[in-house]
Amino acid sequence: MNDSILSELYEKILERKKEAETKENEKSYTKYLFREGINKILKKVGEESAETIIAAKDAKNGDGSKNRDCNALLVGEVADLFYHVFVMLAEVGIDYAEVEKELAERSKKMGNLKAFGTEN
Repeated sequence: MNDSILSELYEKILERKKEAETKENEKSYTKYLFREGINKILKKVGEESAETIIAAKDAKNGDGSKNRDCNALLVGEVADLFYHVFVMLAEVGIDYAEVEKELAERSKKMGNLKAFGTEN
């Protein structure tokens, strides 16, 4: 597996965002989303979130380890969600590297349960 596939995806999305500003007639789903704007992008993030939740429920109820169709559906929905979240990040001007940095900081705290359950 390519460790930088998420970074590569984000970079491709940024390219499409730039192209969406100059090449209006070129067909690309990503460019379409950028041309439609933040409301359309957020709607898609919401839709993909809901579809991911339902797919996870189905995979769990169908004992995902035995039901490859449910597992494959969940993997596909998570991939769709990641993609649309990346489009959202690009639209609002947040670099994916900032998310990676935040995750790296959080991973340093893993196993520290003293504050567990104290947040609402």
